[in-house]
Amino acid sequence: MYGEKLVLKNLTELELVDFIVSLGLPKFRGKQIFSWIYRDIKDFDQMNNIPKNIRRKLRENSIIGNIEIEEKFESKVDNTKKYLFLLNDGNIIETVAMEYENRLTVCVSNQVGCRMGCNFCASTVDGLIRNLEAWEILDQIMKVQENLGKRVSNIVMMGSGEPLDNYDNSIRFLKLVNEENGLNIGNRHITLSTCGLVDRIEKLADLQIPINLAISLHSPFDDKRREIMPVANKYKIEDIMGVCRYYIEKTNRRITFEYSLIKDKNDSDKEAARLVELLRGMLCHVNLIPVNPIEERDYEKPKIEYINRFKNYLEKNRIPVTIRNSMGSDIGGACGQLRRKFK
Repeated sequence: MYGEKLVLKNLTELELVDFIVSLGLPKFRGKQIFSWIYRDIKDFDQMNNIPKNIRRKLRENSIIGNIEIEEKFESKVDNTKKYLFLLNDGNIIETVAMEYENRLTVCVSNQVGCRMGCNFCASTVDGLIRNLEAWEILDQIMKVQENLGKRVSNIVMMGSGEPLDNYDNSIRFLKLVNEENGLNIGNRHITLSTCGLVDRIEKLADLQIPINLAISLHSPFDDKRREIMPVANKYKIEDIMGVCRYYIEKTNRRITFEYSLIKDKNDSDKEAARLVELLRGMLCHVNLIPVNPIEERDYEKPKIEYINRFKNYLEKNRIPVTIRNSMGSDIGGACGQLRRKFK
């Protein structure tokens, strides 16, 4: 709901049809209106095959649901764009589009700000303002598609906010984005990244949605992880490993462990060895992310020889691993750099 009005972009096709019928309108109009919404229209009057009296009734009872591009930045070093979106309440969120040869990946935000407190991440500096509604997450993708004139092929829920802290809206978003006559982006093309909220991961596992799950680990030791991620005060690594095994058992999906490498903090041989102990035999993959700079912290990325040494140790012990190529760092669009306001 937006005020007293229903947000049409927050509805599945069946839900929209039911809403149209509840207004005393013919069922087939619901399918027509659903089709119009996914042409990313801004106003009911653009629905030129819908009678004026129906458009008037829609306007009285609902809004379409639109966020606006406030500013767009384009990287000079790679094919990355960062969008500042203005929400209806005046808040700002950031979204990143990464273009590759054969795909367009969009990194969406789930919250205005974040309360997880990871101390290498700009998104959490000013805390959590509010959750995004499912349609506001969805509309980031629709606006990027419209702006670039290309179909989005992959989604990463790795922007501002913790998706599982906004659980209900995140699950509804997954439902909406998968709609056959909507964006129709398959679950296997979607990655949800979490700080490791154990109870919510278990809940997600029980739904058996075949998305890709990424866990922000950042240290294999509880004490070190607590220094980097305050959420580790609640969830121990042992608990995270347990729920990851449960997730794999329920979904048969590989888990990615995100590991931000911070110079002299979590990049030693000791950390690499413990990581191998934790992950040996698990259906998983490690994504090493040399930490990106933010103005509030003095963290530095390790030298390339230390990054490669860490990677080689994991590989030698048969842990699948890659080093993430952070895109958009020159426009503040790389991992850990997204904010909720203008710089």
